[in-house]
Amino acid sequence: MYLKKKWLAILLVTLFISMTSYNSTSQAIAEKGMLTTKRIAIVIDDFGNDQQGTREMMELPVPITVAVMPFLPTTKRDAEWAHQLGHDVLIHMPMEPVHGKKSWLGPGAITADLSDEEIRQRVLAAIDEVPFAIGMNNHMGSKVTADARIMRIILQICKEKNLLYLDSKTTHKSVVKPVAAELGVKIVENNIFMDDVYTRNHISKQAVKVQKHVKDNDSTIVIGHVGPPGKNTASVLKQSVPAIQELAQFVTISKLAP
Repeated sequence: MYLKKKWLAILLVTLFISMTSYNSTSQAIAEKGMLTTKRIAIVIDDFGNDQQGTREMMELPVPITVAVMPFLPTTKRDAEWAHQLGHDVLIHMPMEPVHGKKSWLGPGAITADLSDEEIRQRVLAAIDEVPFAIGMNNHMGSKVTADARIMRIILQICKEKNLLYLDSKTTHKSVVKPVAAELGVKIVENNIFMDDVYTRNHISKQAVKVQKHVKDNDSTIVIGHVGPPGKNTASVLKQSVPAIQELAQFVTISKLAP
């Protein structure tokens, strides 16, 4: 009788340990499943002119979104290169800012002094310039994205061409969201600029902000740049990938469009 009770006690303890282990494993799997529903899209602006960091960005070990400026020496090359790597391509449309010179924008820019027809023709020409584009975002543009007349023309073309629009949010006065809702255009919005200041120290601080945003939100959109900060931004992003992958899945921008 004593042996039977002893074996029964051992059996019950074993069952308890097994169930506890199973529940812990199940909870871990469930939590991991919840975390992987979070998604992050990295958008890199200013491709098209073979600037610093171009190769490093293209070769990041995760899917990214490549925003290519039209009418520049490597516009087509960069769009085709990105597409071959499985990245999304955007037309990085030059748009007039509140502050700054028009000459900084490059060719084919949208400025506030253009007529409706001129705006339409420039946007259509830019779309033709960038192969494989699935959408558009603004290069600079704090003045234009706050102008309902101009954005209605641009977003109407996006609707006609079945392009999504990413509002880079270079101004808090942007009218993109309400105009897009009026027209029924798919839009997404930038959450964090990685390199609005070019130093590696600042970019590293922004990477910490990105991780916090990912923890607190189901989706995150981050914009970085090739050019002066390009190599630093690419390096910090590459170093950040493992930590971010613990929290979220890297996707291209089209996966976040409504």
